[in-house]
Amino acid sequence: MNLTAQDEIAVYVEGVREALAGLPAATRDELLEDLPEHLAEVLAEGGGSLYERLGPPAAYAAELSASAGFTATAQPEGERSRIAETAARHRARIDRALRRFDERVGPVLGYPRASEFLVLLQPAWWVLRGYLAAMAVAFMLHDHGTPLGLLPRPGGDDLAAVLLLGLGLLGSIWLGRRERPAGSWSRRLQRLGTGFLVIFAVIGFFEVDSAAQRDYYYNVGYTDERPDPTSNIRDVFVYDADGKLMVGVQLYDQDGQPIHLGEPSCYDSYGDPIPIANPGYPYCPGQAPFQAGEPSLSTAPSTGPSAGSPSPSPSR
Repeated sequence: MNLTAQDEIAVYVEGVREALAGLPAATRDELLEDLPEHLAEVLAEGGGSLYERLGPPAAYAAELSASAGFTATAQPEGERSRIAETAARHRARIDRALRRFDERVGPVLGYPRASEFLVLLQPAWWVLRGYLAAMAVAFMLHDHGTPLGLLPRPGGDDLAAVLLLGLGLLGSIWLGRRERPAGSWSRRLQRLGTGFLVIFAVIGFFEVDSAAQRDYYYNVGYTDERPDPTSNIRDVFVYDADGKLMVGVQLYDQDGQPIHLGEPSCYDSYGDPIPIANPGYPYCPGQAPFQAGEPSLSTAPSTGPSAGSPSPSPSR
């Protein structure tokens, strides 16, 4: 399989890195720091591949190790070296695909490469990283009895929220302005922390979105709050001009529609039902509030006004 110059350099560097696995991490990183540039110069001179010019990566690693004062660090060629070279080839392909993507997306953003535009967003990322770090700390210190909100407010203390947010922002900006960590473990720890904050931000975003969907509004209908004066009426008692109770009275409105008030039922003082003898009002003549003389029966039938009385005029 034909490899480009960048792929060949990446494969060779990875082979040298695997061969130097026995060295301290700081020494190994120092030896490999300028190796890609040196290998690019070797290829530019021509005369064959890196393997042909410099020999196997393990042999070249032995020379680097010896120059640093270490011996017997080179690993023999074998199955481990072949696996390392295969992994390096795949890594080189991924790097090449990322470079192509970087170069194609860049013009859309107005830059030769998208990475150049992302560099301008670093200060914004520093601020966002500080906010996410403060929120993560507040989440771990929160009692979870009440919602945390959008501020790092552990225990609901606003002053603690301001202090924690300020420390997070200042610490993140200070970390961003520093040079890239030299040690491999420091870089891995920084990448691990960044990945954790990204996952924390995604989960928090979906939590806030779910809470916003749950807090929908109810349609509030306005009703007349004035009390109904007929709501407590259970029976109707009608008296004539002489103060006598009229029994079997029918009530109609101006449109000839019957008026129904109360419930057509009657109970004695013990709560037992009493049969209703006459249609109309009152349902319980014996429970009239005023007893003046003998009750007189009205001549109005139960089905409507009497024939002799004028019929109600329909409403217009």
